Amino acid sequence: MPSFLRRHLVWLLFTSLLLGGCREATTPGSTTSISSNSPVNRTYNEADWQDLNLPDSVLYDRILGSLVGSAIGDAMGAPTEMWNQWAIAEEYGHVQGLDVVLREPSPEGPWNFNLPPGAGTDDTRWKALAVNYLISEHGMRPPGAPLAINATRFADYVNTHYEGSVAALKATPGVEPEPFEDRMRELTWLQEWAKVSRAYASGDIDAYRDATAKFYGGEMACAGMLYAPAIAAAYPGRPEAAYEAAYHLGIFDIGYARDITGLTAALTAAAFTDELTADSLRSVVRDVDPAGYFRSRLLGRVSYQQYRSARSIVRQAKRLTVVDSRAKDYRLPDGYPYDTLYYAQTVKAYELMSKASKDAPFHAGEIHLINLTALLFGDFDFERSLQFVVNYGRDNDTVAAVTGAILGARVGYSGLPEHQKERVLKVNREVLNLDLEHLAQALTEAILKRRPT
Repeated sequence: MPSFLRRHLVWLLFTSLLLGGCREATTPGSTTSISSNSPVNRTYNEADWQDLNLPDSVLYDRILGSLVGSAIGDAMGAPTEMWNQWAIAEEYGHVQGLDVVLREPSPEGPWNFNLPPGAGTDDTRWKALAVNYLISEHGMRPPGAPLAINATRFADYVNTHYEGSVAALKATPGVEPEPFEDRMRELTWLQEWAKVSRAYASGDIDAYRDATAKFYGGEMACAGMLYAPAIAAAYPGRPEAAYEAAYHLGIFDIGYARDITGLTAALTAAAFTDELTADSLRSVVRDVDPAGYFRSRLLGRVSYQQYRSARSIVRQAKRLTVVDSRAKDYRLPDGYPYDTLYYAQTVKAYELMSKASKDAPFHAGEIHLINLTALLFGDFDFERSLQFVVNYGRDNDTVAAVTGAILGARVGYSGLPEHQKERVLKVNREVLNLDLEHLAQALTEAILKRRPT
């Protein structure tokens, strides 16, 4: 890595911590701590942001649509997470919908063997946790009072959830290994996260710095992208407000990954009330920048560069209007529902996307690129966009969960594919103990109580 880039990444880490806010210790010799007056602990007036013209039934439909749309994407990608496109085509042909999750259980993945179609991973668990956090914040305020987003309370909420997993493991009866293995997966799911959230809640900025530097190996991971769409549900039609809320709660992110967390929330919020199009998508990723990432020196705003790459990829791929079978073998995968030209355009887009992802070699950047490309290539169609993501491979459950959340907010639960949404609701409720309908209803009711009379 060039020396100037190393220096820039170090500066990113420093400034991301600085943006979280810090103050000097009031007692000589005491540990430097995170300020309670910093931007991450800022109180927002929801009445200033929320679209008060959105009918109650539409709000509920869009919130449920975003949660279930995300869960569909998660479930579609779960069987082939981190596979490449050729392995997916060899095993599954063309993935169009849900399938049995034939994977070994893992903390971040499925929590059991051979889960039925419709089951997902930590992407859905994180959105459920974030919705429950939002509901708890609403519950702390009297009706009509503004919502208060608070990063320290968010960290405490994660810590409490983690401590509950520790207690459940300790209370596991008997000596048979399987129950302990199951509980251990639930505990380990939040293990990396708790190292950061516990340090953040303690107010020790040195401990927080060290924890974020080691979070999943210190990579600029996609942490906040897992829950940012759920945070956006509290700010329908207010992309800048959603960006700020998700950015301030992005305590696991550093540098450009934190900007992408904010933009993920902004895009989801825009989809709630705006007929999301190529033009409005561009407006969000270009104009929503309250943290000032366009001012970044040397590298500029990487998230916008990824958007430009996505736009170029789609334009180049769509320029293919005639398929020359002599130049390339375009045999369609088993079960492919579209024509040869569409397949050739998809293959071209995949090739260009693989090259472009190397220009920003960090995990959140790759996910952001794939998500934007899928939205544009699929022309914001739910099924086509998710199929584009899932059949490309890589971290396809996370990307599809983000894409599904955005498009689910756009079309609402009523606009999601019938054969997928009902199964995902049922499996999450009966197998994974996640009642997405209840979560959407509770969050909708909590939001409505905040509206001024």
